[in-house]
Amino acid sequence: MTDPSHAVFLSYASEDAAAAHRICEALRAAGIEVWFDQSELRGGDVWDAAIRKQIKSCRLFMPVISRNTHARGEGYFRLEWKLAVDRSDLMATDVPFLVPVAIDDTPNVDPRVPERFCAIQWTRLPGGETSPAFVERVQRLLAAESAHAVHETSNSAGSGVARRPSARSHRPTGGGAAAIGWAIAAVVLAAAAYFVTQRLSRPAAPAAAVVSTAAPVAGGASAEASIAVLPLRNESGDANQQYFSDGISEDLINALGQFPGLKVIGRSSSFRFRNSMVEAHSIGAQLGVAHLLEGSVQTSGGMVRVSAELVDTADGTIQWSENYDQPYKDLFALQDQITQAVAAALRTKLLTGAYAAAQSDRPPSGSLEAYDAFLQGRFYFGRGADADVRKAIQFYTRATQLDPNYALAWSSLSMTWTGFSAYSLDGRAAEAAYAQAREEADRALSLSPDAAAGHIALGYLLLLADLDWRGAEAEYQRAAALDPNDGDAKFELGVVLAALGQPERSTELTRQALASEPLRANWYNTLAGYLSGLNRLAEAEQAIHKAIELQPAAASYHETLAIIEIQRNDGQAALAAARQESPGLWQDVAFTLVRQIGGDRSAADASLTALVKKYANSAAYQIAEVYALRKDANGTFHWLDRAWTLRDAGIGYLLYDPFILRYRGDPRFAAFCRKVGLSVPGTQ
Repeated sequence: MTDPSHAVFLSYASEDAAAAHRICEALRAAGIEVWFDQSELRGGDVWDAAIRKQIKSCRLFMPVISRNTHARGEGYFRLEWKLAVDRSDLMATDVPFLVPVAIDDTPNVDPRVPERFCAIQWTRLPGGETSPAFVERVQRLLAAESAHAVHETSNSAGSGVARRPSARSHRPTGGGAAAIGWAIAAVVLAAAAYFVTQRLSRPAAPAAAVVSTAAPVAGGASAEASIAVLPLRNESGDANQQYFSDGISEDLINALGQFPGLKVIGRSSSFRFRNSMVEAHSIGAQLGVAHLLEGSVQTSGGMVRVSAELVDTADGTIQWSENYDQPYKDLFALQDQITQAVAAALRTKLLTGAYAAAQSDRPPSGSLEAYDAFLQGRFYFGRGADADVRKAIQFYTRATQLDPNYALAWSSLSMTWTGFSAYSLDGRAAEAAYAQAREEADRALSLSPDAAAGHIALGYLLLLADLDWRGAEAEYQRAAALDPNDGDAKFELGVVLAALGQPERSTELTRQALASEPLRANWYNTLAGYLSGLNRLAEAEQAIHKAIELQPAAASYHETLAIIEIQRNDGQAALAAARQESPGLWQDVAFTLVRQIGGDRSAADASLTALVKKYANSAAYQIAEVYALRKDANGTFHWLDRAWTLRDAGIGYLLYDPFILRYRGDPRFAAFCRKVGLSVPGTQ
C-alpha cells in the first residue's frame, strides 16, 4: 500500500477470500487503494507488525461479515477487528472509519460481531458483488476532509458549569489531553455556534420529551411533518470551500424552521451524518424524522450550483430532486428558491402556514462579502482548536467591519471571545477579552434588542465571566421568550435554573431540547447530572450511557458514571467507570472519589493529596466534593471558599450536588450560598 492514510483496509475470514476479492477489485477499479492480504500463511511477528501499522494508518476499515466469521470463534481477522475498534475509540464519533460489509444474511445483532460494528448501518453486498453506489460512497468518504463534529467539538455551556474546573485556566495535560482540554472548553462554546445563527423563532418541537435514553434515539417512529437537513457535500474540488456548503446547509435548516408545524432537527445532530454511509431509514429512526434533505454544492467561475433531493426515510425513495444554478451575486435568492421548492414538495400534506422569507444569518446590508466572512467564522469556530477559534475571531471581526450593523456577527464575536477567554487565556488577558466580549454583546443588543442571539451572548458572558446567576437567568429567559421553541434555548435556560436549585425544571427542559437535537452527547451528560442530583439513579444511568454511546472518548462522561455508582455505594462499578475515563483531570477526580468509599484509607488519603497538589488552582470545586464524600465538613467549606475565590464555575453544581448537599443543614452552607448569590434551599 503506497499511502495507507488514504486507503481501505479489507478484513475478512479466509473462507470469504473470493467475496473479499470481488469487493477489492471493484474498489481498485475506481482508483481506490485497498490493503488486501492474500498471503496463505498469515501470522508471525512480521505479519503482526505490518497489520498493526496498516490499521493504525488506514483511512477506512472495512470488516467483511458473514456466516463464516460467525462460525469461527477465533482467527486473525478477530485481532484485526479488535485493533480497529480500539483505534475507533480514540476518534470523534462523526469521523468515518468503520465501514461494515455483510456478504450474506448474517443479522446485524450477531453476538460474535463487535458491538461497535453493530452500532453502524451495514452495507450488504451479497457474495461480494459490489454496486457502483457503494463504490461512490467509499470515494466520498476518502475524498472528504476529516470530519470534525461541530456538535460536539462544541458542547454546551450547561454541562461545563455543572462538571468542570475553574473557568479561568485549566486544561489537562498529558497524552491527548490538550485536545480533551479544549473539548471540555467547548462544553461552553456549543450553544454559541448554534445560538448566534438563530434570530427568528422556530416551531415548537413535540412536547413529549426524549425519555428513554437506553433505546435508540427517537425510537423508530417519526411524525410526518419532520425533516433533517444533512450537510450538503462540498463538490467544488477545494476543501477550503467546506465552510460555504456548510453555510448553505445551515441556512436551509434555519429557513425550514420557520414553517409552522414542521419539526426541523438542529445542526449538531444532523451534521453527525456528514459523509455517512448510513441508510435513510436508519438516519430517520435515529433523528426521529420522516424526511431528509440532502445534496451537494459546487462553486465555479462565479456560479453556484446546488443539487438537492428530498428523501422519504420510510423507504428511501426520492420524493423530489432538482439542480439550481445562480451567479454567486444572487446567492440569497438561490437560497430562497431552494427553500420554497422544498416547501412546495412538503406543503400538500405537511405544511399549512406561510414561509417567512427573512433568514436569520444574513447581514442587514445584504453584503455577500460580510456574509462569507460570517460563514467562515462559524466554520472555524466549530472546529474547536485554539488556532481555529482565533481564525473564527478574525473572520467574525471582518464581518462586523464590512457591515457594522451586523448584529448576529457581533453576537458571534462576543460569545467566541467569552469561551476562548474562559479556557485559553489567563489573568489580565482573560479580563481584557471579557471586557471586549461585553462591549460586543452590548453592541449586538443595541442593534437588535429583540434578537435572541444578543441576549444569549450576554447571558453566556454573565455566567462564565461573572458567575452572575440571576443576571444570566434574566437574559436566557428573555432569549427563550423571543425564541420560545428553540431546543438550544431550552437547554441553556435549564443550565441556569439548575444552578439556581431547580434541577426538576432543568430536567424537563433538557428532555424537550433533546427532541430537536437527539444526538447531542453532552446534553445527555448534563441530563445525567441533574438526575443524579435528584437521586433518580436509574434514569441518570440511562442518560450517561447514551452520552457515552454517542461520544465514547469524551472527557468527564465516565466520571459522571462513576459518581452515579458511588451514590449506589457500588465501589467496583465506580472503579470500572473511572478506569474508562480519559487520562487527565477527570480520571484523577474519578479515581480520588472512588477511593474514598473503599476500605483502604491510606490510598484514599494519598489520592486526595495528589489531587490537591496537581489541581488546587484549577479544580477547587471537585476537591471540595472529595472532602464532602469523606464527611469532612471543614475541608469541604475550605475548598468551597477557595473555589469562589478562584471563580470556579463548578459552583453552579452546588444546589444539586449529591455530595455537597449533605451539608445543607450546616449554617456555613447557607452563608456560602448567600456569598455566591444563590438562594438558600428552602428559602425564597
